[in-house]
Amino acid sequence: MGEAGPGPGPGPGPREAQEPEEGEAAAPGGARGGQTGPRGGIRVLKVRREPRPPPLRAARWDGGESAGTPVALARHDLGVCHGGGCCWCGAHARLSAALQRNAKRAGSRSCQSRSRVGSRERTWLKGDVGRGCVYVYGKDSAAAASSDLRLVLCTVDTQASEICDREGRKNLFLQLHGDLVRRLEPTEKPLQIVYDYLAGLGFDDPLRMQEEAANSDLSCMIRFYSEKPCQVEQMDRILLSGVYNVRKGKTQLHKWAERSVTLCGTCLIVSSVKDGHAGKMHILPLIGGKVEEMRRRQYTLAFTSAGAQAQTYHVSFGTLAECQRWHRQASTIVSMRFSVVDLSCYSLEEVPEHLFYSQDITYLNLRHNFMRTSGAGSLDSLCRSLKSLNLSHNRLGEFPVSLCEISTLTELNISCNGLHYLPSQIGKLLNLQTFWLDGNLLTSLPEEMRNLQQLSCLGLSFNNFCELPAICEKLVTLDKLALAGNLLETLDLTVLNRMSHIKSVDLRLNNLKRAAADTLEGNKSVAYMDLRDNQMTDLDLSSLVSLEQLHCERNKLRELTLSGVCLRALYANSNLLVSSLSYFAFLSNQLQCVPDWACEAKKLEVLDLSYNLLLELPSSLSLRKLMVGHNRLQSLPPLLEHIPLEVLDLQHNLLTKLPETLFVKALNLRYLNASANSLESLPSACMEEESLSMLQLLYLTNNNLTDQCIPVLVGHPNLRILHLANNNLLTFPASKLSKLEHLEELNLSGNKLKTIPTTIANCKLLHTLIAHSNEISIFPEILHLPRIQFVDLSCNELTEILIPEALPGALQELDLSGNANLVLEHKTLDIFSHITTLKIDTKPSLTADSALTSAFWSHGVAEMAGQRNKLCVSSLALGSFAEGVEAVYGMFDGDKNEELPRLLQCTMADVLLEEVQQSDTMFMSNTFLVSHRKLGMAGQKLGSSAVLCYIRNEVADPASNFSLTVANVGTCQAVLCRSGKALPLSKVFSLEQCSEEASRIKEQKAIITEDNKVNGVTCCTRMLGCTYLHPWILPKPHVSSIPLTVQDELLLLGNKALWEHLSYAEAVSAVRHLHDPLAAAKKLCTLAQSYGCQDNVGAMVVYLNISEDNCTCEMHGLTLTGPGGFSSTSTKPATPSCSSGIASEFNSELSASEVSSEVGSTASDEHSAVSLDGSLLPRQERRCSLHPVPPSSIFQRQPSSATFSSNQSDNGLDSDDEQPVEGVMTNGSKVEVEVDIHCCNGKGQELEHSTAEYKSSALVPEDDSRLVLIIRRQNSVNSNTVQRGVREKCELQKSLSTCCLYGKKLSNGSIVPLEESLNLIEVATEAPKKKTGYFAAPSQMEPEDQFVVPPDLEEEVKEQMRQHQEDRADQELKEHAVPLPEEFDTAL
Repeated sequence: MGEAGPGPGPGPGPREAQEPEEGEAAAPGGARGGQTGPRGGIRVLKVRREPRPPPLRAARWDGGESAGTPVALARHDLGVCHGGGCCWCGAHARLSAALQRNAKRAGSRSCQSRSRVGSRERTWLKGDVGRGCVYVYGKDSAAAASSDLRLVLCTVDTQASEICDREGRKNLFLQLHGDLVRRLEPTEKPLQIVYDYLAGLGFDDPLRMQEEAANSDLSCMIRFYSEKPCQVEQMDRILLSGVYNVRKGKTQLHKWAERSVTLCGTCLIVSSVKDGHAGKMHILPLIGGKVEEMRRRQYTLAFTSAGAQAQTYHVSFGTLAECQRWHRQASTIVSMRFSVVDLSCYSLEEVPEHLFYSQDITYLNLRHNFMRTSGAGSLDSLCRSLKSLNLSHNRLGEFPVSLCEISTLTELNISCNGLHYLPSQIGKLLNLQTFWLDGNLLTSLPEEMRNLQQLSCLGLSFNNFCELPAICEKLVTLDKLALAGNLLETLDLTVLNRMSHIKSVDLRLNNLKRAAADTLEGNKSVAYMDLRDNQMTDLDLSSLVSLEQLHCERNKLRELTLSGVCLRALYANSNLLVSSLSYFAFLSNQLQCVPDWACEAKKLEVLDLSYNLLLELPSSLSLRKLMVGHNRLQSLPPLLEHIPLEVLDLQHNLLTKLPETLFVKALNLRYLNASANSLESLPSACMEEESLSMLQLLYLTNNNLTDQCIPVLVGHPNLRILHLANNNLLTFPASKLSKLEHLEELNLSGNKLKTIPTTIANCKLLHTLIAHSNEISIFPEILHLPRIQFVDLSCNELTEILIPEALPGALQELDLSGNANLVLEHKTLDIFSHITTLKIDTKPSLTADSALTSAFWSHGVAEMAGQRNKLCVSSLALGSFAEGVEAVYGMFDGDKNEELPRLLQCTMADVLLEEVQQSDTMFMSNTFLVSHRKLGMAGQKLGSSAVLCYIRNEVADPASNFSLTVANVGTCQAVLCRSGKALPLSKVFSLEQCSEEASRIKEQKAIITEDNKVNGVTCCTRMLGCTYLHPWILPKPHVSSIPLTVQDELLLLGNKALWEHLSYAEAVSAVRHLHDPLAAAKKLCTLAQSYGCQDNVGAMVVYLNISEDNCTCEMHGLTLTGPGGFSSTSTKPATPSCSSGIASEFNSELSASEVSSEVGSTASDEHSAVSLDGSLLPRQERRCSLHPVPPSSIFQRQPSSATFSSNQSDNGLDSDDEQPVEGVMTNGSKVEVEVDIHCCNGKGQELEHSTAEYKSSALVPEDDSRLVLIIRRQNSVNSNTVQRGVREKCELQKSLSTCCLYGKKLSNGSIVPLEESLNLIEVATEAPKKKTGYFAAPSQMEPEDQFVVPPDLEEEVKEQMRQHQEDRADQELKEHAVPLPEEFDTAL
């Protein structure tokens, strides 16, 4: 499927369809039959209506062309058309016509265009999942006419040769990710290639893969060409040629003459005759020379070579554009110091012919091409004077023997070519010094390699070696051996000791389990060894007496023995080392103490013991950097002597104080991080009046410091960054702040400050002020500071802002959100208009959906750029999604790009909404895969991590009202807080934290560099985007789903930077007791920055309140069931009932227009919209997710008609000005009230209990109670259901959704005040008569209705229900009961 790798740029996009050319089949709209197409003798004939024959067998459909648009041509079993009556030819005509129409409708010049497959083609495709279509583009699809774009319908067995035959082409080319273009072999199957590609992305459903293959957006990832495309810019860099007027020499003795001129490689080639293929060639080397424009002659360049005998050629061009092209390329050549020709990523199959004229080429880069090993223009004809040659990623399959004849080679890179062996002729490269063979399939090396006595660097990483190659013992000059990613299981130190010349050994990502040595002989040469990501349990490297640096992270080490005489750096984190180790260990182990002799390593400068179980430190430390964070230190040893310590990290320990002489004895200390301890005071900075402190960065966040520590800070005049967040500060003395003149960043958030001192104006270098989550009511005087860039005063008590007339030009972001009482005038907003980011609160709209969702969840988002200039993190937060009872939250981290996170922020919710409607199981995975496709060209070279959380209403599971589905790729994660404990819901897809992904990438022969990145690009193994790294980087997400319960408190989302510095438990405990989600998100980001994060950090906190107290059903007086099926009595109504005296609303599943269409009447739009405030449209009854509509086995809808006699409405209106009440339909003198029946979502025993309770209770006054009927639908199939009734009190509770409903606004603009008591009949009589309205139609069967019966009619209804109750015994005795009437005509 072609190689993936960096390329020059994205591929061109598709083109619009055009009208058919003359002589081709006509488009639909003209005569359908009797026309003959010009191509291939295909006849498009009229079709008789005959039965459709059985589907074609596989490999019977090939691509063709008609009318300048994509066409499907059927090849019959015998390959012969049967004449005018052939139904297959007619089917092709219809397909051609449909494709033509669809191409005209959906044509687009962008990769975001819709699919061009019409309905007829889709019908054909649905017949077999082995069918499909591929888009075939012309040579330059970005500029050429759309007639060059063909849509070929075929099967998975259709070969490239068959498509080429039908298209009249010689070859078919494949381009992946807008990058390299390779020629398909005749036997390759294009549609199967597409399906394999989609399956590799993560699609599992064959039908979905068929649909995706028909989408033109896919062309940004995989595209077919009928001719090999080549952009003009690429051609300019490879070869420039033409016939121009040329004059030799600087004087005018020579005349101008037309000559063939070529600029290729490093030389200007001028033919002695006009025809470039004949005559003598004059070669002018340009490296070190010059190219300049002539002023006396238009569009003329002077090319001059270097040296004392320099020659000059003047070339006159015809146009300015052509002159500029030559000048641009020639200027690049003359500026080079060496004879380097870079032809990488050009999809070359042969070396340009004119390149061989450049005899001075010494460095040739042909990486990421498709070079041939034999034939014209192949590797056989390369220049014999090359010194460096790069042929990596060329799909060679075997080593080109001709390269062994280039004896001058000193460096050869032939990585990632699928080599299984090396030829014996390799021994001829006597001058070879560097040999890279990474990413192949080698298992051994030939014995002839012993002749390479100048070889110093040998790269054999990611091959299939099972042991150290014995030939390396004979390469006496070899000092660097790379064997990462092989199959070694034992480190044979005996063999390594015999390689006395090797200094650096890389054995990462093998299967090493132990190190064996037969002798105690020491090795004095190995200074660097990398054993990361293996399976070693104990390691004894004491024989490596000269070892200076050792990497052994991510093993299973319990015991480590080293010789520390020359040791400078040791990295052993993420192991199981304990205190009994022979030397010392690093972070993420189980070390409880550090032996005193560990400090005897005199050359040791850096010691990282983070994430261990240390209780104390040795008294003697002569280190430059000491990191002991995340341990159990309760105190530090006193410092008696001066130490060279520069960096000290003490965060996340149990320290209550620091040594009194810390700042006095550690005069070189520049960085101190003591955050997340229990410090109550700070040591003095000096013993004398003048301070010698060099401290510049001080992090003291999350301690117990008070105002008493502020005076001590004055002793550090060089402070640039000061973090005092989340302490107990009440004030910051103004006199002390004024002395910190070098302060650049100040973080005082999470304290109890009421003001920021005005002396902050003395901090002229201050560029960042973070003071959120305080009690600040007065805006500080910071807008006078000349360098201020970022100000965060969110979550305070600001009421107004006093701003100067001119703001500082450096100000980029001002965060004022979370200040409830702050009101900004328009004038102030105009002044802030030039700020890049201004965050202020927007007044929430009091809509029904917002009131509904705010009761269940609320969110806060914080994003901080850190020390980077741009923010590459974006968030998605939709508290009201889909029907308004669901939510979507997401976070996207682009690492170093901001484009992809913003694209995902804008598009991913829409994709999710579409996928939810299509699938109930794979919707989240498909959302990521489709979003990956929709990134288009932006996703070819850029990538982004992503996490998406979807809270949905589980109607199918009554026991679980909400479920949370989480999907993620990359390093963004989501954590759920349940009962105060952190519950991770994501999976980190990185090489370091996911061994399965590391094994997958290793098997696929990707190059994992020493910084643990795939091809040196990213540490993530799954991302959205970065398609050029396919198949190593995939977009398929990890998906998990969990039902939400009342124990779920909050949901945390964060990017990589957040979770690298905060554990799940710490993040949960830090914010679970806060009431403001915005303040919580801000606190998480602040903690991450104080713990050492310097990158972009993003956090989102979603507070969950899934409990019965948040019921927002639009019904009252009902006994609602809780999450477990039990009734709840503490419901908060969101909409007043009719008996409350405030508002009344009757809802129905069918709108007025739907009812009228069912019974054959016509209704105007104004009859169908009614609202209590005159602005809302009628909608369905809103049920909260705690009480979803009960399933049909418990509750069914039974409509009924309650007819009342009324000649006109009570207000005397008999016109169309007044809108009818919802659910009330009028027909002359009859008012038909359509009501809803609500039934308790309980079992039969609960209903019987409610009925018994109703019988024993007395009626209450009219304005306090009402009767609710619970009726099951009866029909001819099931008539054994008995009607039951219950009664319940309900009082109106004012809320956001009901506070504005104090009057009824009519359509004519008048307001009718609602009385204290308003029963059903009074509401019905307000509806005006409609002379052309609804007629009395039979009741419609609908899934849910609710009867709201006024108290004065309860006796009559009660009598009817008693009669039903008496008939119940007789109905149960009959096996087949006689059905009751279809409708209830309840006389109210």
